[in-house]
Amino acid sequence: MAGKNKKKKNGSGAGVLASNRKAQRDYHILEKIEAGIVLTGTEVKSVKQGNVSVQEGYVHVDDHMEAWLVGCTIQPYDHGNVFNHNQTRERKLLLHRKEIARLYGKIREKGLTIVPLKMYLVRGKVKVKVGLAKGKNVVDKRDTIKTREADRDSQRAMRSHNHR
Repeated sequence: MAGKNKKKKNGSGAGVLASNRKAQRDYHILEKIEAGIVLTGTEVKSVKQGNVSVQEGYVHVDDHMEAWLVGCTIQPYDHGNVFNHNQTRERKLLLHRKEIARLYGKIREKGLTIVPLKMYLVRGKVKVKVGLAKGKNVVDKRDTIKTREADRDSQRAMRSHNHR
Protein backbone atom coordinates (compact mmCIF):
# COMPACT_ATOMS: atom_id res chain seq x y z
CA MET A 1 0.00 0.00 0.00
CA ALA A 2 2.98 2.31 0.34
CA GLY A 3 3.28 2.80 -3.42
CA LYS A 4 -0.21 4.29 -3.94
CA ASN A 5 0.49 7.82 -2.76
CA LYS A 6 3.64 8.43 -4.80
CA LYS A 7 3.54 11.63 -6.83
CA LYS A 8 4.81 11.94 -10.38
CA LYS A 9 7.98 13.94 -10.98
CA ASN A 10 6.37 16.64 -13.11
CA GLY A 11 3.24 16.93 -10.97
CA SER A 12 0.55 17.43 -13.62
CA GLY A 13 1.32 14.28 -15.62
CA ALA A 14 1.75 16.31 -18.81
CA GLY A 15 5.05 15.56 -20.52
CA VAL A 16 6.02 17.27 -23.75
CA LEU A 17 6.94 14.64 -26.34
CA ALA A 18 7.72 16.92 -29.32
CA SER A 19 7.61 20.65 -29.97
CA ASN A 20 7.71 22.81 -33.07
CA ARG A 21 10.06 25.67 -32.23
CA LYS A 22 10.17 26.79 -35.86
CA ALA A 23 6.47 27.68 -35.68
CA GLN A 24 7.13 30.58 -33.27
CA ARG A 25 9.83 31.90 -35.60
CA ASP A 26 7.96 31.49 -38.90
CA TYR A 27 4.39 32.36 -37.86
CA HIS A 28 2.34 34.77 -35.79
CA ILE A 29 0.29 32.42 -33.59
CA LEU A 30 -3.19 33.95 -33.31
CA GLU A 31 -4.95 31.20 -31.36
CA LYS A 32 -4.03 27.89 -29.68
CA ILE A 33 -6.28 24.83 -29.46
CA GLU A 34 -5.78 21.45 -27.79
CA ALA A 35 -6.87 18.44 -29.85
CA GLY A 36 -6.85 14.70 -29.38
CA ILE A 37 -5.31 12.51 -32.05
CA VAL A 38 -6.26 9.07 -33.40
CA LEU A 39 -3.23 6.77 -33.19
CA THR A 40 -2.69 3.03 -33.59
CA GLY A 41 -1.07 0.92 -30.87
CA THR A 42 2.47 0.97 -32.24
CA GLU A 43 2.19 4.73 -32.90
CA VAL A 44 1.33 5.39 -29.26
CA LYS A 45 4.28 3.33 -28.06
CA SER A 46 6.64 5.08 -30.46
CA VAL A 47 5.34 8.55 -29.50
CA LYS A 48 5.79 7.80 -25.81
CA GLN A 49 9.41 6.93 -26.56
CA GLY A 50 9.78 10.37 -28.16
CA ASN A 51 10.18 9.17 -31.76
CA VAL A 52 7.97 11.89 -33.25
CA SER A 53 8.58 15.05 -35.26
CA VAL A 54 5.99 17.81 -35.78
CA GLN A 55 8.35 20.29 -37.51
CA GLU A 56 7.04 19.84 -41.07
CA GLY A 57 3.45 19.15 -40.10
CA TYR A 58 0.29 21.13 -40.80
CA VAL A 59 -3.44 20.60 -40.30
CA HIS A 60 -5.81 20.08 -43.23
CA VAL A 61 -9.58 20.54 -42.80
CA ASP A 62 -11.58 18.77 -45.50
CA ASP A 63 -15.10 19.39 -46.79
CA HIS A 64 -16.55 16.70 -44.50
CA MET A 65 -15.58 18.84 -41.48
CA GLU A 66 -12.75 16.57 -40.35
CA ALA A 67 -9.32 17.82 -39.29
CA TRP A 68 -6.23 15.83 -40.33
CA LEU A 69 -2.63 16.17 -39.17
CA VAL A 70 -0.45 15.93 -42.31
CA GLY A 71 3.33 15.73 -42.55
CA CYS A 72 3.96 14.68 -38.96
CA THR A 73 6.44 11.81 -38.78
CA ILE A 74 6.20 9.04 -36.18
CA GLN A 75 9.08 6.58 -36.49
CA PRO A 76 8.19 2.85 -36.53
CA TYR A 77 8.11 1.19 -33.13
CA ASP A 78 11.36 -0.75 -32.75
CA HIS A 79 9.69 -3.79 -31.12
CA GLY A 80 6.78 -3.79 -33.59
CA ASN A 81 6.19 -6.71 -35.95
CA VAL A 82 4.71 -6.79 -39.47
CA PHE A 83 1.72 -4.76 -38.22
CA ASN A 84 3.87 -1.69 -37.59
CA HIS A 85 2.41 1.64 -38.71
CA ASN A 86 3.11 3.81 -41.76
CA GLN A 87 5.25 6.67 -40.43
CA THR A 88 3.90 9.48 -42.65
CA ARG A 89 0.18 8.74 -42.80
CA GLU A 90 -2.45 11.40 -42.17
CA ARG A 91 -3.82 11.23 -38.63
CA LYS A 92 -7.28 12.40 -37.63
CA LEU A 93 -7.54 15.13 -35.00
CA LEU A 94 -10.36 14.99 -32.46
CA LEU A 95 -12.09 18.36 -32.18
CA HIS A 96 -15.68 19.45 -31.65
CA ARG A 97 -17.59 20.08 -34.87
CA LYS A 98 -18.11 23.76 -33.97
CA GLU A 99 -14.35 24.21 -33.48
CA ILE A 100 -13.63 22.58 -36.83
CA ALA A 101 -16.23 24.73 -38.58
CA ARG A 102 -14.81 27.92 -37.03
CA LEU A 103 -11.25 26.95 -38.00
CA TYR A 104 -12.38 26.02 -41.52
CA GLY A 105 -13.89 29.48 -41.93
CA LYS A 106 -10.73 31.17 -40.68
CA ILE A 107 -8.25 29.24 -42.82
CA ARG A 108 -10.21 30.21 -45.92
CA GLU A 109 -9.01 33.75 -45.19
CA LYS A 110 -5.85 34.76 -46.99
CA GLY A 111 -2.60 33.75 -45.36
CA LEU A 112 -3.94 31.73 -42.40
CA THR A 113 -2.99 28.13 -41.70
CA ILE A 114 -3.06 25.67 -38.81
CA VAL A 115 0.26 24.30 -37.57
CA PRO A 116 1.05 21.79 -34.80
CA LEU A 117 2.91 23.46 -31.93
CA LYS A 118 3.61 20.53 -29.61
CA MET A 119 2.61 16.97 -28.81
CA TYR A 120 2.31 15.96 -25.16
CA LEU A 121 0.72 13.56 -22.68
CA VAL A 122 -2.26 14.38 -20.48
CA ARG A 123 -3.29 11.60 -18.08
CA GLY A 124 -1.83 8.97 -20.42
CA LYS A 125 -3.53 10.37 -23.57
CA VAL A 126 -1.57 11.90 -26.44
CA LYS A 127 -2.70 15.45 -27.23
CA VAL A 128 -1.64 17.93 -29.90
CA LYS A 129 -1.56 21.70 -29.37
CA VAL A 130 -2.34 23.33 -32.72
CA GLY A 131 -2.20 27.00 -33.52
CA LEU A 132 -4.05 29.18 -35.99
CA ALA A 133 -1.18 31.05 -37.58
CA LYS A 134 -0.34 33.76 -40.08
CA GLY A 135 3.00 33.58 -41.88
CA LYS A 136 5.74 36.08 -41.05
CA ASN A 137 7.80 37.80 -43.70
CA VAL A 138 11.54 38.49 -43.38
CA VAL A 139 11.03 41.95 -41.84
CA ASP A 140 8.76 40.53 -39.13
CA LYS A 141 11.36 37.89 -38.28
CA ARG A 142 14.04 40.58 -37.93
CA ASP A 143 11.75 42.64 -35.70
CA THR A 144 11.12 39.62 -33.48
CA ILE A 145 14.87 39.04 -33.11
CA LYS A 146 15.49 42.74 -32.31
CA THR A 147 12.81 42.86 -29.61
CA ARG A 148 14.06 39.60 -28.08
CA GLU A 149 17.65 40.89 -27.95
CA ALA A 150 16.50 44.23 -26.52
CA ASP A 151 14.56 42.41 -23.78
CA ARG A 152 17.60 40.27 -23.03
CA ASP A 153 19.85 43.34 -22.78
CA SER A 154 17.42 45.14 -20.46
CA GLN A 155 17.21 42.05 -18.23
CA ARG A 156 21.02 41.92 -18.04
CA ALA A 157 21.17 45.60 -17.16
CA MET A 158 18.55 45.16 -14.42
CA ARG A 159 20.42 42.19 -12.95
CA SER A 160 23.76 43.96 -12.94
CA HIS A 161 22.16 47.07 -11.43
CA ASN A 162 20.48 45.05 -8.64
CA HIS A 163 23.69 43.23 -7.70
CA ARG A 164 25.56 46.47 -6.91
